[in-house]
Amino acid sequence: MKKRTFAALAPVVGVAGLAIQDLLQKEQTLRRNYPVLARARYMLESIGPELRQYIVTGNDEERPFTRDQRRWVYTSAKKENNYFGFGTDNDTERSNYPIIKQRTFSDVAPSSPLHGADDILLPSAKVLGGPRGRRAAFRPRSVVNVSAMSFGSLSPQAIQALNKGAKLGGFLHNTGEGGLSDHHRQGGDLILQIGTGYFGCRDADGRFDLDRLMKVVESAPVKAIEIKLSQGAKPGLGGHLPGAKVNAEIARIRGVEEGKDVISPSRHSAFRNTDEMLDFVERIADATGIPVGVKSAVGHLGFWEELADLMTDGQRGVDFITIDGGEGGTGAAPMVFADNVSFPFRVGFAEVYKSFAAAGITDRVTWIGSGKLGFPDTAVIAFALGADMVNVAREAMLAVGCIQAQKCHTDHCPTGVATQNAWLARGLDPQNKAHRLANYVSTLRRDLLKVSEAAGVAHPVLITTDDVAMLDGDRKQTTIREVYGYEPGWGLPTPEIAAEISEIMATQNTGPVDRVEETPPLPTADSAQTETGE
Repeated sequence: MKKRTFAALAPVVGVAGLAIQDLLQKEQTLRRNYPVLARARYMLESIGPELRQYIVTGNDEERPFTRDQRRWVYTSAKKENNYFGFGTDNDTERSNYPIIKQRTFSDVAPSSPLHGADDILLPSAKVLGGPRGRRAAFRPRSVVNVSAMSFGSLSPQAIQALNKGAKLGGFLHNTGEGGLSDHHRQGGDLILQIGTGYFGCRDADGRFDLDRLMKVVESAPVKAIEIKLSQGAKPGLGGHLPGAKVNAEIARIRGVEEGKDVISPSRHSAFRNTDEMLDFVERIADATGIPVGVKSAVGHLGFWEELADLMTDGQRGVDFITIDGGEGGTGAAPMVFADNVSFPFRVGFAEVYKSFAAAGITDRVTWIGSGKLGFPDTAVIAFALGADMVNVAREAMLAVGCIQAQKCHTDHCPTGVATQNAWLARGLDPQNKAHRLANYVSTLRRDLLKVSEAAGVAHPVLITTDDVAMLDGDRKQTTIREVYGYEPGWGLPTPEIAAEISEIMATQNTGPVDRVEETPPLPTADSAQTETGE
C-alpha cells in the first residue's frame, strides 16, 4: 500500500520540485511568473525547426533548403522515385521565378547513347590548367563536384563517405581548409584547399611552408589546389573551429593545439595584394605542376577588375575561379555575415565574369560556381551565366544523411555529419552513404543532361543566357542576359571548345566508373516520397 501511495505521489513531488526551482531562479522571468507551465514554451521553442520542417511550412517555403529540395536529394540518393505528381505547387507567378525555355527542334540526336541513361559522366568542357600549360592539366570527369568542407567541421565518417562517393561517382572532392586527413584517402580524387591558416602546410609559427605543401600533394591523389580567399557565408571573417571539435587527430593534421578554438585569419599572410597573389599562384603551380585557382565570395569589384587586368598579358594567371555566393553555408558564422555580407551567387558571379569577358579572357579560366547550386534549376542558371562546373556542399551533406537540423555549430549534429562526437558519428556508415552520394551526383548530372537536351544542346555549358528567363509575375519575362547585363555570346565557351565537348558527348559511354566495393542495393520504392535523409 505504501509503495502504491509513493508511486502515485512521485509525479506530484517532481512537479512541485520543478515549481520551487522555477520560483527561486532569477534568470528567466516567465519561469518565475508561470512555474512549470513556462517550461512548455521553452521546449516548443527548442524544437521549432523540427516542427516547421514537417508540420508547419509548405513544400517550397523553408530555408535554407525547402522540403521539396530535401526530398529530391534524399530520393535521388536512395535511387527511389524522385518524380513529383499533379503539377508544380510552386508560386510560378511570383517575381523573379526562373524558367528554362525548351526548343521545339534540336541538333542533338534523340538516339544518343546517353538519352535515358541513369548513370553517366558529364565531363567538363574545359581542360583544367590547359590554357596555362600546367604539367598535370586534366579534364575533370564531372561538372558536379563536392565543395570544400573540412575534417573538423565534418566527422571522420562523413569525410570518408564523401571521398568514397567521389571514387564511386567519378567526381572531385575538395578537402576544405582543414588539411588532408587519413579520412580523405579513400581513393577519390582531391582538390586541396589552402586557407589563411595554411593548415597542413604551415611552419611552427603558422606561416606558409611550400616544402610541407609538396609533401602533402605527393602523398595523395591531389589534382588541383584551391586558394581560399573568402567564403560566402562569412567573407572577410576567417574560419572558426570550436575547441570542442579540436581533438588530437585534428590538432595533428592542422598543426594546432588540441582542445583550443582554431581561428583562421581573415586575410592571407603569404601575399598582400593581387600582384603578390599571382606570384604566389605561379610559385605553387611551378613547384607542383598541378592547376591552381582561387575561391572567393564577391564584395567590392576592384580586386576582380585588377585580377583580370593583370592576367590580360598571359604571363601569370589562375587556372580556375570558384565564386561562392553569400547564401553559401558554414558550420558557424555570425548572423550578420550569413545574412548580409557578400553578394548572392548570381549577382556575384555575373559581375566577376563580366570583368573577364570585357577583357576577352574568360576562356583562360575554368569557372566554378558554389552556393545552393546542387539542383537542376539552380545549376542550369549557373551554367548559362558562364560556369563550367558547380560545387555542392550542403546538398552533399543531405545525401549522406543530414536532416537540416541546423545544429552544426553546437557539435550535436543528430545524424553524425557535422560533429566530432564519437557516439553521434558512429551512426553514419561511410560505405552506405558513399553510394548515396554517388547516386545523388549521378542523378543531378542525368537531369542536367535532360534539361540540356530540352534546351536543344548537348551539354549544360552550351545553354545560353537567352535560354533562361525570369518571370515578372504573370505579366512578362526577361532573359537573364538582360537581367545581368551580358553582351551577346557571353557565358558561352569558344566555338572550338563547344565543338569539342559536343563531340565528346556524342561518343560518351553511359557508365561513369567501374563501381567497386559494391554494397547490397539500396531500398527502392516506385512511389516513395522520402523526406528524411536517414
